[in-house]
Amino acid sequence: MYDVIVVGARVSGAATALLLARRGHRVLLLDRASFPSPTSSSTNLIHPPGVQRLSAWGVLDRLAERTGPPITRYRLQTGPVRLEAPLPEVEGVGYALSPPRLTLDEALVRCAVEAGAELREGVSVQELRRDADGTVTGVTGVAKGAGRFTERAALVVGADGKNSTVARLAGARAYRDEPVLSKSSWTYWEGLPHEGLVRTYRDGRRHPFTWPTHDGLTIVGTAWPADRFPARTSAEETDRTVLDAFERADPEFAERLRATRRADRWLTGAVPNFLRVPHGPGWALTGDAGATRDPITASGITYGLLGAELLAEAAHSALAGQESMDRTLARYARERDLLMTDHYDYTRDYARVAEHSPEERALIGAMSRSPRHARDMIGLFATALPPARFYTRAGFRDLFDYLDDDAGLPPRIRLLRLLLHGPPSPLAAAPAALADRLLARGLGPMGQLLLRSRRPQAAPPRTRRMEGTPR
Repeated sequence: MYDVIVVGARVSGAATALLLARRGHRVLLLDRASFPSPTSSSTNLIHPPGVQRLSAWGVLDRLAERTGPPITRYRLQTGPVRLEAPLPEVEGVGYALSPPRLTLDEALVRCAVEAGAELREGVSVQELRRDADGTVTGVTGVAKGAGRFTERAALVVGADGKNSTVARLAGARAYRDEPVLSKSSWTYWEGLPHEGLVRTYRDGRRHPFTWPTHDGLTIVGTAWPADRFPARTSAEETDRTVLDAFERADPEFAERLRATRRADRWLTGAVPNFLRVPHGPGWALTGDAGATRDPITASGITYGLLGAELLAEAAHSALAGQESMDRTLARYARERDLLMTDHYDYTRDYARVAEHSPEERALIGAMSRSPRHARDMIGLFATALPPARFYTRAGFRDLFDYLDDDAGLPPRIRLLRLLLHGPPSPLAAAPAALADRLLARGLGPMGQLLLRSRRPQAAPPRTRRMEGTPR
């Protein structure tokens, strides 16, 4: 009998197995594929919190030069307004990476095996085994070339992606779900200099993006609202469509694209959005099996690693006899939602690829003139700062000091500034919740995020880093 069976051996599953095996637990890691194995299209970006975990766990050492160059700055440009700032540090790591997924998956799997996890490849899980009370006690499946098998464990983890078999068999309910919101075309480009910079744009309901990746290549692509995604008839037509999006948003960079060339085929990215109930008697979900969000914020790998860390810590507490499995998995569910839900909502709003309102552009311009707000806005996109710590009335009150009168301010922004900084007003004396509503009503979609964000004291706690030592 195993302590834990992990179904799915890519980012979140291999990370969960690695951390639990290093704590001395007996882990069985199952996957349909045989590694190294390609996966579905992924833009590969890992934000600083994910890079910090990979470094602490020793996985980066396996990637060596395949990590690609460090990315230290992110940029958001909306019309003529450009916001660019260095990435905030997460426990000493202030850079992002974009390694090849094939290499990343292989490195995580091999680290898990070296830590003591047992890997079975070419395996399809077909049933969850249950006891008389309905608690999951193991799995039944089919192994390629070996036939049917059954294995038992104290916990079964589903880390098998957005179409998770474990989630389906366990009856895990989805909530806060929405269909595909954006679709993107992206590819690898060669010949562009590496500047350690992620560029993102918002122009004409298009979201061009680019950043340096592995092997001297650059990721180049554009996202559209799902209902505006252009029909693809040929690679050459996609070339023209994407280059046109860059031409409108950043003509200088578009010229650099035209002077270089595409190095691979065009890929398409689009996923639905949902959170799933992440645990039940004897089972738990992590990674995309438990929460899938639009790829427009490139946060999937990072949250796959952070969620694996949360689940491994919870499972270890139960397996070590510190508390019951039911209690520790319930805590895991609460901590996962605190970690992910606000950024999940932020990502869904971002994925609508809506034009920024004049009020939003005025505030983004103010952020570009405030080093603290610029860093925090970049940290928000890069999962290094929870939305609850950015979208606060106090933060926006300070932001109004950086508005540019010479550029001409929208009437709503002028009125809000008067309410915030002018003579005594109903806003100044209003209770905090009412004041937030009055402020948010004048800020369009950005204001809705301000309304939905939790109070700073409800922001998620820092996750406990699990390092351990190989056995």
